[in-house]
Amino acid sequence: MKFPSLFLLAALALPALAQPAPAPAAAFPVTITVDAAHPSGPLRPIWRYFGADEPNYATMKDGSKLIGQLGELKPKAVYFRAHNLLTTGDGTPALKWGSTNAYTEDAQGHAVYNWTILDGIFDSYLAKGVRPYVEIGFMPKALSPKPEPYQHDWKPNAKSKLNTGWAYPPNDYPKWGELVFQWVTHCLTRYGRAEVETWYWEVWNEANISPYWNGTPEEFLKMHDYALAAVRRALPTARVGGPDSAGSGGKFMTDFLEHSLHGTNFATGEKGTPLDFVSFHAKGSPTVVDGHVRMGISAQLKTVETAFAAFATYPELKGKPVIIGESDPEGCAACQGPALAYRNGTMYASYTAAVFARKHDLAERHGVNLEGALTWAFTFENQPWFAGFRQIASNGVPMAVFNVFRMYALMGPERLPAVSTGEVPLTQIIDQGVRAAPDVSALASRAPNQVAVMVWHYHDDDVAGPDAAVQLVIDGLPASLKAAKLTHTRIDQQHSNAYAEWLRMGSPAAPTAAQYAQLEKSSALMPLTGAPATVPVANGKATLAFPLPRQGVSLLVLSWE
Repeated sequence: MKFPSLFLLAALALPALAQPAPAPAAAFPVTITVDAAHPSGPLRPIWRYFGADEPNYATMKDGSKLIGQLGELKPKAVYFRAHNLLTTGDGTPALKWGSTNAYTEDAQGHAVYNWTILDGIFDSYLAKGVRPYVEIGFMPKALSPKPEPYQHDWKPNAKSKLNTGWAYPPNDYPKWGELVFQWVTHCLTRYGRAEVETWYWEVWNEANISPYWNGTPEEFLKMHDYALAAVRRALPTARVGGPDSAGSGGKFMTDFLEHSLHGTNFATGEKGTPLDFVSFHAKGSPTVVDGHVRMGISAQLKTVETAFAAFATYPELKGKPVIIGESDPEGCAACQGPALAYRNGTMYASYTAAVFARKHDLAERHGVNLEGALTWAFTFENQPWFAGFRQIASNGVPMAVFNVFRMYALMGPERLPAVSTGEVPLTQIIDQGVRAAPDVSALASRAPNQVAVMVWHYHDDDVAGPDAAVQLVIDGLPASLKAAKLTHTRIDQQHSNAYAEWLRMGSPAAPTAAQYAQLEKSSALMPLTGAPATVPVANGKATLAFPLPRQGVSLLVLSWE
């Protein structure tokens, strides 16, 4: 057999090398139909809860700015939860660490209270229209039975001990209770009863797992009872609950509910512990597959469904507010790594849109009063631009995911039925995730003279895919209406995406003043280029057509006089 010469092989290869890149796959059609005449019930603003490990960032430059932007979303209705509010230290933050020095003791073992740092944190919230979701913890050094070592040295990419002296039950329960009583009393004096009555109060964080708890489940219940008895002693009308467990909680949650509903209170000796709301945490589980991120939306929704199903078995919890006290794509905001590369761009945004809608659906399925789902993502001060942390702003510039919350803030109070030919069924997402066809679906709402529709194009895999050619049909509009004003905002590679703009700049480590201004501009919720300003309405129906790229999110608002 004769082989062609190397010259001929090279010549044969040249045409292939010269070929242009393959054309993008053709867009696939999706029809979404919204019934504007028949609301299905309230659309609760469950999105208005946020939190962070590091409480002191809220008083720093970028953190204070972001608190203000959160408050602008829904003034005096946004809540913030933070760890370390009672941790001993001088207020210098580190990753997964913060402190307030609220409680120390003198040489004779007498309590010394100092509210200065705590006041600064809560003042920062309240001045910007944000209210505290108060996490009572962690253990002050003077009350820890094992105070040394106290502050951990955790690093995001290194093995280090996290559960040091702050993670223990108190060495003196009455002193612990008195600390909480004095704190609440101080808040009443500083902020007034009417304000403090609007707050949430809960004890600790994820006491069912290490590294957050170095005691027994019974010691947690005792600490919990002493703390909430103290809250109610200072303010009998305070809103108290818990336990903010890791995951649905399993036996820990069952024991907590049985104790709270039917057990003997460790602090008062009475039956039960006040329970104005129930809280747990739900996280996804992203991985790296074939060199790209694959999200784990299934894991997060399975946890939500398990918790809701468990709560529904208790008649005493019927109608009781439920808060998912941390609700995120994975479990470590201050970690970095390849599986967390979804955070800076539009994948985090489309995931958030898709998963929040399904939380509404699961609450309806199980008859649960879902009051909130808290995004455990804030910002990290003095870190490189877009450093890979789970945050909603970088160096004072909101990220793409923040614009999903800006979209939610523009939606109305009544939910409208929305049916999509591109929707992945809820049961399939819970069982398998979004691994085959993408999930192209919508959440719709109504307000007086307004209909708002959020549309997302989500897939678990962070790989390229064709656009969705969306035809949105809004039926049930007023019969006399001939046209409506359209505002169409978008999150994608060209819109509402500071990270994409930063990459286009060449990823500057220290943006100039002009570049910073451009990054701020690109971080705003932006109108879709070329979208019409009005749409015709005939016989109560409006039809809009637009492409939606993979991991993109659109909000379309129709309004009229």
